[in-house]
Amino acid sequence: MEANASQSESPILDALIVGSGFSGLCMAIKMQQAGMSYAVLEQADSIGGTWRDNTYPGAACDVPSNLYCFSFAANPDWSRSYPQQAEIRDYMNACADRFHIRSNIHFNKKVSSARFDAPRKIWRVDIGDGAEVFEAKALIMGTGGLSRPQMPAIQGIESFGGELFHTARWRHDIGLKGKRTGIIGTGASAIQIVPAIADQVGHLSIFQRTPPWLIFKPDFAVPKWRRWLRMKLPVLQKLNRAYVYSWHESWAIAFTRLPGLLKIVQLLAKTFMAINIRDKSLREKLKPDYVIGCKRVLLSNHYFPALKKPNVALITDAIECITPNGIRTRDGNEHQLDIIIASTGFLAAEAGSPFPVFGLDGKELNEHWQQGPSAYLGTTVSGFPNFFIMTGPNTALGHNSMIYMIESQANYVMSALKLITQSPVAFDIPQQTQDNYNASLQKQLAGTVWNTGGCSSWYLASNGLNTTLWPDFTFVYRHKTRRFDVEHYQRLV
Repeated sequence: MEANASQSESPILDALIVGSGFSGLCMAIKMQQAGMSYAVLEQADSIGGTWRDNTYPGAACDVPSNLYCFSFAANPDWSRSYPQQAEIRDYMNACADRFHIRSNIHFNKKVSSARFDAPRKIWRVDIGDGAEVFEAKALIMGTGGLSRPQMPAIQGIESFGGELFHTARWRHDIGLKGKRTGIIGTGASAIQIVPAIADQVGHLSIFQRTPPWLIFKPDFAVPKWRRWLRMKLPVLQKLNRAYVYSWHESWAIAFTRLPGLLKIVQLLAKTFMAINIRDKSLREKLKPDYVIGCKRVLLSNHYFPALKKPNVALITDAIECITPNGIRTRDGNEHQLDIIIASTGFLAAEAGSPFPVFGLDGKELNEHWQQGPSAYLGTTVSGFPNFFIMTGPNTALGHNSMIYMIESQANYVMSALKLITQSPVAFDIPQQTQDNYNASLQKQLAGTVWNTGGCSSWYLASNGLNTTLWPDFTFVYRHKTRRFDVEHYQRLV
């Protein structure tokens, strides 16, 4: 199904999907099962998205295995209760083969722009320099919010004479053995990396700006007999998945409705720290000054023990600049380093499209989102007909599995596609409808721990709005997206 360079020779597909992470795979599978025509445009040479790009030591998921997979493609053979990066990527590849979508994935196709052709009611997507064009009735963005690494804006970063890279672009060609290594940040990636490399490096300097809340991670190897039992009796895995989902869903009560419950969790986290860190001065450095849940709650059994190793130093003095020889902190100390690792997260709260997307009247998506991204149901944007964003604004979670949200969105989009493919029609969400929806969301978010917990996080855009998280139970979102609510849209015929 390879598209041709010439527009006239290109078949008009039912939909184009950009990206082959979990979102792109889910949409491709749904369209394959529905017998619709589609193509997945992937800029890399393999599938996987986040789980292809993040190959740093210790990379793993903080959502239990049975919940971090498609409901329609359960994996009874997870080796651990929490999946590791390589196993997740293997699962995604297995899904691509199982559902026969690989032949519709076009690798090494970097999208340069997308434009809605209003008279024809189709989307034109240019590849590279525009020599190759794909056309479709609908465009589905599956690029995700955690696909563009954020390098730290630190003075002198370009002057460093050693090796410097982001955790999402791990340099496997660089040996760590015996090297003076610095890692900037103590977020989700850092707490996995530190235990994994502490015994390899000569010395590890961890530059902490804000300490995270850490709780115990019930991670264990799944015995073969249990995996065999799940394979033979799938109902057991379904029951386990329902239990795990319900437990994680209950956290939404504390995050969004009864913040007082977080005091109990916070006490447990403090106890966990006290058991693992007996040194009072180190414990003081690790003590967060905000309510648990305000920033992402991290799970690790190995981070605290790693901090006690003799070759590991936790540095809490603010970074002043990066020098040719290392990092200078504001106390005047210059930390000599051979390698600097940026564990500084992703462009999420204010991230737009990785390429220009032009809607009605030449409206460009990133310009439209200059004050922060917003969408209706986190999926459609006014002025961009038949354009759907997977894991868009305010669909991320602080308590449960994104796979559940992705499947909910996929159901909504498929409901829309059934109408779009039947006739030459385009659906556009009115701006007022979108604004009313987001005003309601922000009102809900105003009382959540993410907005009131006293921290600065990547959940919040520069204008102070939480453009990242869903402020309710996931089953509420599932209900809202159970069908395409065509009555809320303008029909362009």
